[in-house]
Amino acid sequence: MSSARAERLVNLVLCLLSTRQFLSAERIRSIVPGYADAPTDDAFFRMFERDKNELRELGVPLEVGRTSSFDSVDGYRVARQDYELGEIDLEPDEAAAVALASRLWESPELAGPAHGALLKLRAAGVEVEEDRGRVEPRVVTADPAFGPLLAAVQAGRVVTFHHHRSGESGVQQRTVEPWGVVSWRGRWYLVGHDRDRDAPRSFRVSRISEPVRAVGPAGAVSVPGDVDLMAMVRHNVAPPPVTGSARVWVAAGRAHGLRRIARAIGPRTHRGRPGDEIELELRSVETVARWLAGQGPDVAVLGPESLRAAVRASWAAAAAAHDLPAGPAADAPPGAAPGQQGPAVPLPETAVRP
Repeated sequence: MSSARAERLVNLVLCLLSTRQFLSAERIRSIVPGYADAPTDDAFFRMFERDKNELRELGVPLEVGRTSSFDSVDGYRVARQDYELGEIDLEPDEAAAVALASRLWESPELAGPAHGALLKLRAAGVEVEEDRGRVEPRVVTADPAFGPLLAAVQAGRVVTFHHHRSGESGVQQRTVEPWGVVSWRGRWYLVGHDRDRDAPRSFRVSRISEPVRAVGPAGAVSVPGDVDLMAMVRHNVAPPPVTGSARVWVAAGRAHGLRRIARAIGPRTHRGRPGDEIELELRSVETVARWLAGQGPDVAVLGPESLRAAVRASWAAAAAAHDLPAGPAADAPPGAAPGQQGPAVPLPETAVRP
């Protein structure tokens, strides 16, 4: 069915539902958009007959009759009581939940279906109080990749995109079989099977770069029946549990970001340099090591040994990337352009105990 015909049928149903009188074919022709395009009377009546048959096949209770004895031709209408949905029994809390859900969506992709669901409930006689409750949920879907990803999920098509991982400067090409797009703590995540890693993965939508391309035929993606999309996102996104603590020396007046998230222990001198000893929660050795490595010689790991080794490994990788020898001295100062020579600069000695 063409979109023009589908639109005309919808307009015809709305027209016949909105009147208690029987409307003649000529009256319908003048009211319903689309019929005026018929070039001749015969073309209109053929079009109208096809539309009436289509409505009856769709189960629309089309009535034929005359409003009064003065009418000379038959008219048409749809009895609202015969067309409305049957009784839907929702508990008050269920109706409130539906109203709350309808207020959740702000994106054009989701606002229309949410509004349509409310209209159907009201047509069934269910009173849905949109203003009930104090919660004002809002999930903003302004990420450009959201629309194409949602369309791919609905069509069951594989998608390819560039993804920027947290803590990394580059982007990676990903090919994913999308299972769903879910919201967790105000952020949207794509969940699916990552073909590149051959494993289920989740991706924050805001870190997906355009263009998002759908490849392959529709319906090619099958969602496992036992998959819990929200549980996958919680597992991948929620912070790991605290496994211990790390003691770190920080130079006086330095590393203010670390100080804000740490517990101060007290003043401490390290290799003749004044500073303070702080304690950090240790959830992920790799994450904390990245924080500390970025501070250079302004920090020193006092423990544990695994964190100290991870920080030195980060420094060694940075030195290798800048063609610096991973020894006690460097041929160029940190931050120097490739090939630029300078005085010998020792790497930070965080791995050395005070």
